[in-house]
Amino acid sequence: MTATLLATKRVEKPWGRSHLWPGFPDPAPGGAPVGEVWFQTPHAAEPELLIKYLFTSEKLSVQVHPDDAAARAAGYRRGKDEAWVILAAEPHATIALGTKAPMTKDALRAAARDGSIEHLLDWKPVKAGDFIYSPAGVIHAIGPGLTLVEVQQNVDLTYRLYDYGSDRELHLDVGVAVSDPVPFVALPTPAPANDDRTILAEGPKFVLERWPAGHRVVELPAGMIGWLIPLAGAGVADGVAWRAGECLTVEGRCEVTADAGSDLLFAYPGDRRV
Repeated sequence: MTATLLATKRVEKPWGRSHLWPGFPDPAPGGAPVGEVWFQTPHAAEPELLIKYLFTSEKLSVQVHPDDAAARAAGYRRGKDEAWVILAAEPHATIALGTKAPMTKDALRAAARDGSIEHLLDWKPVKAGDFIYSPAGVIHAIGPGLTLVEVQQNVDLTYRLYDYGSDRELHLDVGVAVSDPVPFVALPTPAPANDDRTILAEGPKFVLERWPAGHRVVELPAGMIGWLIPLAGAGVADGVAWRAGECLTVEGRCEVTADAGSDLLFAYPGDRRV
């Protein structure tokens, strides 16, 4: 069998929510808000990607992630590029991406210390259906009122630059060092696929596709893992039933059937389509 349904890990966050998203049970009354749901693989080796859902009710901290070289120098296996698919957004929802104008590292540090960094970031409006690829080094902050899927390099490594006056730890020295405090420039739009897939991203660290309903055969090179993320609908992958709100890994050759009305993401490491 090449398809494996993944277990979930619910992560409580102060900026999370008590009402989540179809397919995810709400926290118990009076329980801590849930901000993230992680999908965990059973593979002995640490997989290259991690898939999450995020549910926000407040602004997340202003943060940045290191690239591979900086992360390895700090003792981690890899850095963190990440991408977001927006599933739902309240009116006026925003995500901060990059700075409004180029800044020096000294100016960035000073703005993080006095809190003015919040107003120097470029807060971009977002809506359901939007897609954003955020490479390592981009200063960013996810705003409130959002439900999104995050596809990221698999490392739990975040440098917090500012947290709106909370007492949580900041990481100014390492965070400023790995930051690229300039206006955000989106990656070029990938060329269209020659079938019914939509190619959302082609690297530099992973490929992300969006699939409609139907039947298809996935063939991955030996040793590569792919992640199937159903956003809507239900179906079967090599005999394993799935529905929206779940996530599966697939390996080798795998037949996937998605019922009418289904909407799926498919992610795999690298920067070339398979």
